[in-house]
Amino acid sequence: MTFRPAEVEAFLQLFHATKQQIRHFEGCQRLELLKDVNQPNVFFTYSWWDSEAHLNKYRFSDLFKQVWSETKIKFEDKPQAWSLVNETIV
Repeated sequence: MTFRPAEVEAFLQLFHATKQQIRHFEGCQRLELLKDVNQPNVFFTYSWWDSEAHLNKYRFSDLFKQVWSETKIKFEDKPQAWSLVNETIV
């Protein structure tokens, strides 16, 4: 996610205020926030879910709607997302 530089601090506050709720959402095994080494306004969230069904339940939850509505207005560029599988356990 690429944020307008002036919005980075507000995003970080939002993330830290909601991270425990997301981490405790049913099926969430892990949630991390990563920052690009060279671009201080570029962040990645890394989350690990029990299944795609659990992730989708979160995506359609009130919690996600609230967090996403407050996050997306801070973007400088269109966000990207990927769903991946760990080939070592498949």
